[in-house]
Amino acid sequence: MTTTTTGSDFAALARRITAAGLMRRRPAYYLLRLGIVTLMYVGGWTAFLVIGSSWWQMITAVFLAVTFAQVALVAHDLAHRQVFRTRRPSELAGLLAGNLGVGMSYGWWMDKHTRHHNNPNHDDLDPDVAPEVLIWAAEAASGRRGLKGFITRHQAALFFPLLTLLAVSLKVSSVKALRAGTVRSRGAESALLVLHAVGYLAALLMVLTPLQAVAFLLLHQGLFGVYLGLTFAPNHKGMPHPTGAEDFLRKQVLTSRNVHGNWLTDASLGGLNYQIEHHLFPAMPTPNLRRAQPVVQAYCAEIGVPYEQTGLLDSYRQALRHLHEVGAPARAEHAARFASARRG
Repeated sequence: MTTTTTGSDFAALARRITAAGLMRRRPAYYLLRLGIVTLMYVGGWTAFLVIGSSWWQMITAVFLAVTFAQVALVAHDLAHRQVFRTRRPSELAGLLAGNLGVGMSYGWWMDKHTRHHNNPNHDDLDPDVAPEVLIWAAEAASGRRGLKGFITRHQAALFFPLLTLLAVSLKVSSVKALRAGTVRSRGAESALLVLHAVGYLAALLMVLTPLQAVAFLLLHQGLFGVYLGLTFAPNHKGMPHPTGAEDFLRKQVLTSRNVHGNWLTDASLGGLNYQIEHHLFPAMPTPNLRRAQPVVQAYCAEIGVPYEQTGLLDSYRQALRHLHEVGAPARAEHAARFASARRG
């Protein structure tokens, strides 16, 4: 996945980043990371088979939820060609991680994510802020009624509960994309998704009782969705929405938010806590983002571009505050209708 990099301000920054060697490949890091994630995946399902029919499997479900999210984060790096230099091995590994590993269309997600990177937070061009279940722009909050209206009015309070449905949403969107034929490797992707679904459900039904299988599926997929949502929610939500006239550097920096922390934060969020650096240099290997951060921050200070950085919990507070503010028109409309109905 590539991004056009034009503009004199960005060019000057890119020269500093390149001179510091921060765009160089990190094969040893990815060999270790992919090895650990693979061991987590294989080890989790091995434990599942060894434990057998037991309510202790709920612990396995939690572990595999974390593992699935880490596999998805690896697929993200593969899509940006941080791991392999060329398209073919990146795509092959991405299909194995996305379609076979976690049951999500790699091709559909890559197309969606590319459009997000090209125009982050743009009301019309970024699919991640398109008005669907949640509304991220106040202009889209008016006129929603029924269940959609209820969700919009209370979307800040419903944000975390709705994340439990994210894994299901990704699967539904993947199937829709495959049926529509918008995915390039449609046959291979479909076969791998079916193989994942059949293997996953067969394992649950063969090892667990029906009640245990349902509980495992709900807990595993729900927590997987929550974890994924928590890795992406701090990055752009509540940040400015651009007009499209900004140059590349400002379009990426002003719409993004970094989350500072330690090595555990980096590992948990897959490096996405360095969202500004990642959006400026999407092909930069994850371990180099921490080193690039002070370079980018200092450069932004030089040219007078605001650089947003906060703690993890505060990033969620900002996103929730934005959701609450966006829902204000819907709450006002509902209150007006209720008052009118009472008078009538």
